[in-house]
This record gives sequence, structure tokens and C-alpha cells, in this order.
Amino acid sequence: MQGHPHSDWHTRAAEDSLAALDSGPDGLSADEAQRRLEQHGPNRLPQRKGDGPLKRFLLQFHNLLIYVLLASCGVTLILGEWLDSAVIFGVVLINAVVGFVQEGKAEQAMRAIQKMLTQESRVRRDGKVSVVDAEHLVPGDLVLLEAGDRVPADLRLLDTRNLRIEEAALTGESLPSDKGREPVGAAASLGDRSSMAYSGTLVSAGSGVGLVVATAGHTELGRISHLLGDVQRLQTPLLADMAHFARQLTLIIVVLSAATFAFGVLLRDYSAGDMLMAAVGLAVAAIPEGLPAVLTIILALGVQRMARHRAIIRRLPAVESLGAVTVICSDKTGTLTRNEMTVQRVFTREHSYEVGGVGYAPRGTIHCDDGRLCELETANDLLELTRAGLLANSASLHHLPDGWGIAGDPTEAALLTLAGKVGLHLSQESQRLPRVDAIPFSAERRSLASLHHDHAGHGLIYQFGAPERLLEVCQRQWRAGSDEPLERRYWHQRLDEGARQGLRMIGLAIRPLEQARQQLDEDDLNEGFILLGLVGMIDPPREEAIRAIAECVSAGIAVKMITGDHAATAGAIAQRLGLEGGRALTGAELDNLSDAELDARLAATSVFARTSPTHKLRLVERLQAGGARVAMTGDGVNDAPALKRADIGIAMGIKGTEAAKEAAQMVLADDNFATLVEAVAEGRTVYDNLKKSILFILPTNGGQALVLLVAIALGLALPITPLQILWVNMITAVTLALTLAFEPAERGLMQQPPRDPKAPLLSGWLLWRVFCVSLLLTVTSLGLFLLTQQQGWTLEESRTLAVNVLVAGEIGYLFSCRRLREPAYFGVRHNPMVWAMVFLLLLLQLAFTYWAPLQQLFGTAALSLNAWGWCLLGAVGVCLAVELEKVFYRWHRPARAGRQAATR
Repeated sequence: MQGHPHSDWHTRAAEDSLAALDSGPDGLSADEAQRRLEQHGPNRLPQRKGDGPLKRFLLQFHNLLIYVLLASCGVTLILGEWLDSAVIFGVVLINAVVGFVQEGKAEQAMRAIQKMLTQESRVRRDGKVSVVDAEHLVPGDLVLLEAGDRVPADLRLLDTRNLRIEEAALTGESLPSDKGREPVGAAASLGDRSSMAYSGTLVSAGSGVGLVVATAGHTELGRISHLLGDVQRLQTPLLADMAHFARQLTLIIVVLSAATFAFGVLLRDYSAGDMLMAAVGLAVAAIPEGLPAVLTIILALGVQRMARHRAIIRRLPAVESLGAVTVICSDKTGTLTRNEMTVQRVFTREHSYEVGGVGYAPRGTIHCDDGRLCELETANDLLELTRAGLLANSASLHHLPDGWGIAGDPTEAALLTLAGKVGLHLSQESQRLPRVDAIPFSAERRSLASLHHDHAGHGLIYQFGAPERLLEVCQRQWRAGSDEPLERRYWHQRLDEGARQGLRMIGLAIRPLEQARQQLDEDDLNEGFILLGLVGMIDPPREEAIRAIAECVSAGIAVKMITGDHAATAGAIAQRLGLEGGRALTGAELDNLSDAELDARLAATSVFARTSPTHKLRLVERLQAGGARVAMTGDGVNDAPALKRADIGIAMGIKGTEAAKEAAQMVLADDNFATLVEAVAEGRTVYDNLKKSILFILPTNGGQALVLLVAIALGLALPITPLQILWVNMITAVTLALTLAFEPAERGLMQQPPRDPKAPLLSGWLLWRVFCVSLLLTVTSLGLFLLTQQQGWTLEESRTLAVNVLVAGEIGYLFSCRRLREPAYFGVRHNPMVWAMVFLLLLLQLAFTYWAPLQQLFGTAALSLNAWGWCLLGAVGVCLAVELEKVFYRWHRPARAGRQAATR
């Protein structure tokens, strides 16, 4: 006996498969099953050892900016300021705890996949049927399947009776797959292997017997589990930017501190001890201690805002990652479409009808050939066809609080909805033509049928299913209330018309019987039918998805649809959605393309059909290799590896499997593509607000550092003490910077292209602004310090004024920071938090200046009313200076763009 876990079981005849695994009609013996269990091991996915809680917690500190903060903690401890050290370390600890809670959950995806294996299975061994744990299945076992069972291992089907299996979680196919025992071609994709049943999928109808050909990690589910474990999660754009920023900041601080120490010792003859303390003070001034807290809170606020839009963020940095996305790879069914099969065309021999309405709601208008509204009372051909779809139906519609739901097959439910639109009611029609017997859908026959009588001694059979099947059994067609010879050419033209529109076509027929009967046989379905017509149905696109895709185009974001459905259906939906990019590429075609050939076609292709898990993962990797930032949506187990690999993986909240949700960074609670686009806009807003906050914090640190550098260079007393520096850094700067987190999106945010991931967090122009504002704060703070010292103020009074002028300058600068390029905004309505925090900060500064306990702690002194006038002038001066810089930028940028265009 030899296993072939990933070979050609779907191509082998059932008898050959039994022989290859030394099994037979009676199954394995108990002894042989035990021997194989010892050889192959239990039928469960292998456990992957993840990082322990302690290691995951310690990894939260593995960040250069955190190292800088820890160094500042040590510095303040050396200075003897243990309280300040405790505050800084508390900030670091809070960030670590938040990261620990939000991240480090990759191993949960593995556990979620393991839950998909059934607990028990019915097995034939020694010719007897028994129930065994799914973990005890071995290659060669015969497993019995019934509706409602979850397939426990990969099976080669030996016998089927109307067997249909829901494989959406594995293949992405939106409808249950028909299964049979006949082998299929070697090139058949996973979704086309009708002779196989795969582990983790669900039996939706019928029954069957399957031969176990692969267990545990050798199954298709196990292969996906292995892929998921091997895929490395990428670093988010924000974390990459912050790491680069931290490296640059650390280098600047180290260089400045070393230069200050060397300058004082070598050129000013200060003692090494004094200059060491001065260098330490400079480092404390330059380090933005509050930045990690601001970053975490801004991201957390983004999470809350996205949650209100029904987008649930599982990992904090993913909030901003959305704003950098350049390509969205989206599943089709339920995300871009409604996941509700809807009849849109009806073809009879007399007329062609267009059916309005969306989804399963039995409401909608019906128009006839020339677009006129159909008079249903006289449309006998439409009524007769719809009656057939209603009475032969086994599905049901349910009115739910949030719409309409179904029980049963989606295709049959679509015919029920059509009946409601036409005005037929099942209760009335079934009384007139009671059902006596029925034959369910069969994959071999590709149709279903029902037997009825009319209370007058006559019987009739309704049959609907694949049009090819119906054309085989029909010799006549219904027209003008009677039957006539079948015009095959006409019906093939209608089938071609439906195929061009991407419609799934269904044929409906009737067979009158001279007398009533009580039983329906298979032989009754093979001849004597009259074709009533064809219906074309489709899972229609969401209207909001069409608008969202148009918004993506204007925002410079490419949308690619990756689905398990057939190419024709996918292409038709893509056209309705407004997706450009020529014809669809299938999974089989992807297998025949090299990486270079695929890269050349990616930009011009928007639709990928009949894809497998490895195809999805490869597409994400090739897009990333071309420099794209990829968001990937998915709902099935098959999507998990690609979700984890993508820059941001997005799982569906309603129909998504636990495996997909655990692998993703974000979950769409309503499975709606439009929600995703709203989240992208929010991600861009978060990045803008983060940039504003950094742009606000850095000049504070820069101004303090310059004040100390100039004072040391001139041999002056320090204008601001290290403890006062910490007050400004941790209290005032953080308080004001946080208000920028509440700023709404600026105008035209989604009309701009995605930001270049290689571009620095702050452009050269913004860095110039940081330097200029730092210089302004230095001049005002240090200048007033020197002026008041000359006027005979005490050192405490001059330092208190220097701190308050610095804070006043920050307040003036805050209003300029509310808009990166546009003029300063002073309004309250869009962000009342700004004025609330300014008022709070003024109270804090009054306490800092006049309250005795804080005076003693920080070495401050009370100021006169005239001193506050200097503070007001400082605030206005900084704001005006930045606004003049913005005016110059707005004037300079078009002029520079024009000069560049003229030289091209």
C-alpha cells in the first residue's frame, strides 16, 4: 500500500484507486486499520509551536525607538530623577502591553483550521458500518457521507447518490459542487474535481461512499495549513517608516550629545562630569518621550472610527497600512456581489423578458421585448414557465428583519423569487396542482423533476436543470398556449446571448400525462417533454461596490477580482462593476506562466478565475515584487495563506471561516467592499493625522535642544531644566498632539494617489518646517530668557517665562498643524477637542506657574500680567510664520511643476 497525497487520485478509476490502497468493497480489517494508523499517524493537522507569552511580550520592546526611550529612562535615573524615569518607563510598558494584546496571534489560525475536522465519521470496516473518531481514519478506509456531514479526510468517491458538496471555504466556488464517481482530467482544478471530496468541506445534499486517500497534513486542507505556517507576515508601512525615523533620530541625538560633550570639555574647559550631565539633558530634550503614546492612541482612535463603519481591526498598525494600499485583491461572491442568485432574463419562444429587483426580495418590475412594462395577466408563456419553477422547487424564502433569507439551493430560491415577482403563490398553485412525487437533482442527470395532478384525472411532470439536458429530452416547445416542434437554433442563440452576459442558464419543461400517477421514475424524465423556456440568473454586483470601485480608481488604487468561479461569470460581473483589464486569467493559465510572464500581464488583468490557494498566494507575492502594497480579502480556509502574506489581510465577518479571520489583520463585519474602501479612506486620514502629530511634536523637542545647545555654547545657565523639559515633553506636547488625532479627513483625500511607500515619513519640505519652527521657538524662548535676565529677573522667573513662551508657541503652531497644506483652521465644529485641550493646557500652565507644590517641584515662580503678553505674541508669531511658509509653498509648487513640465 502506498499513498499518493498530492498526485492523481481524481484521474483514476474507482476500482484502480481501491487496488492502489489495498482496500475493497468491505473496507479494511480492524487489524490493518490499526497498523496503518501506527504508520501514518492520527488524522489531525500537525501542531506548530509558536512563541510563548513571555517571548511575545519581550518582542514588543524590540524596536529602536523603544530603545531610545529606555535609554532616556536610564538617563533620567542617572540624573537622580527617579519619578521621571518611572513615568517614561510607564509609557514604554503601556505600549508593550497594547502590542502584546493586539499582536502575536498567528498560531490561532492553525487552531481555527483544526476545528474544521469532524469529530466522528461513519466507516465501513470488515464489511460492517461503525462510527469512529475522525482522528483514527487511515488511507484505505471507506467513509460513508450524508447531508450535513463534514468531510473528514480527502476522499476518492466510489459511489454517489445526488451528492453535492459545499466547497466555498476551500475553492471559492459560490455554489455547491455536484459529485460523481467518474474520473476527471489531470489538468482539472480543485473546484472541477467532481470525483473527489476534500477534508473540511460540507455535504449539502445526497449521500455517497468515499475512499480515504490522504489524511492529516497530506490533505488539501493540510497543505493550506502548511502554506499558512510558512508565510511570513510583512512589516507594515507605518512600522517601517517609524523604524527608519527612529534610526535617524537616534543618530542625530547621539551625534549632538557627543558633540556637546566634546565641545564643552575640549573648547570650554568644563569638567567631564558637568558636560556629561549637560549631554544627558540634551538627550532628554531631544527624545520625543510622548511619541509612542501618541502613535498608539491615534491608531486606537482609528480602530474605533473604523469599527463604526463595520471594519474591525485586529492589529493596530493595520489601521495605517490601509492608507498605503495600491492594489486591492477582492473575492467576488458576497463582497463585490450580493451572494444572492437573481433571475435577470427569461426567454420563451414568444418573448424575451428583463426582470428587475435585486436579491431574494420577491419584488421587482418585469419588462417585455421592447422595454415596455409587462402585463402579467396576459403573459401566459411567462406564467407557465414560472409555475414550473415554483412547483418543482424544494427551497423556501424567509422574511428576516434585515431582508430576505433562503433555505435550500440558491438556484431554486432564485426561481421562487421570480414567482413572487410574477404574482404566483406556492399555497395557491400547489392546491391547484398538488405534488405527488419528486426526483431530486442529480449530477449525472443535471436536473430535478416533480410529479403533479390536476384533480381531473390528468397528471403532469415538471423538470428543470441544465439547458443541454432539457434540449435532449424535449422534442417540442410551448408557444401561444400550445406545443409545436422544437426550434433548436433559436434556443442555442438564446443560450449564447445569456453566456455573453455571464448568466447561469436554466431550462424548464413540462410533460403532460394522460392520467394521474402516484410515482415518478427516472425513465419518465428522458423523453416527451415540452420546453417552456430558459431563465438566466446571476449573483448581481452590489451597487455600493460599483461606486466604491470608481472611488478606488480616482484614488489611484487598482482593484483585482480573484475568484473560484468560472471565467465567463467572473468576466461578466467585472464588466458590470466597472473593472477594466481585458479577459480573465484562469488558474490553469497561471500555472503555465513564468513569473516574468505573469508580471508582464498583472497590470492589464483585473480578473482571475478558478484560482487555488497557491494561485492567490502567488498573485499577492508577484504584485508585491512589483512594488505594490496589497490588500487581500477572503473568507475561506483557502484564502488564509494569501491573507497572511498580504500587506493587509481582510477577512469577511459573516461568511468568513475562523481560519481566515485569524490570519487577517482586519475583518469586514458586513462583508461589503464599500466598507473596505471607507476603511482605506480612514487609513489615509490616520496617516495624515499621525504625520501632523509628529510634525507638531518634533519642533518642541528641536526647540528645547537648540535652547540648551546655544546656552552651553555661550556658557549660560540652562534656560530650561531637565525636569521642566519633561513637563513640556510629557504633558503639554502630548496633550496638544493628541488633539490632532481627532482631525477629520482633509478635502480631496481620496482623489490623491497612494503615498509612495519608499517616501520618508516627513518630506524635505516638512523637515524644513520642523527646523524653522524649532528655530522660532528657540529664538523666542531663549531671547526672552536673556532679556529678562538682563532686566534683573530671578533665574526661576526667567525659566518660567521661557517654558510658558515655548508652550504658547506650541499652541499657535497647533492651529497651523491642523492642515498640512491649507491655511490654519480655528473652527470648533469639526474638532472641538482642540479648543478643549488648549483650555485644559492653559489651566495646567497656570498651575505650573502659580501653584506652590508645582513651583517647588519644577523650580518655577509667579509671573506678572505683562509676561503673559509676551507669551501671546510668541503664539501669534509662530502661527503667522508657518502660514507665510504655506503660502510660499502653494505658490512655489505650481511654478516648480510648470518648470519641470517645460523641460520634458
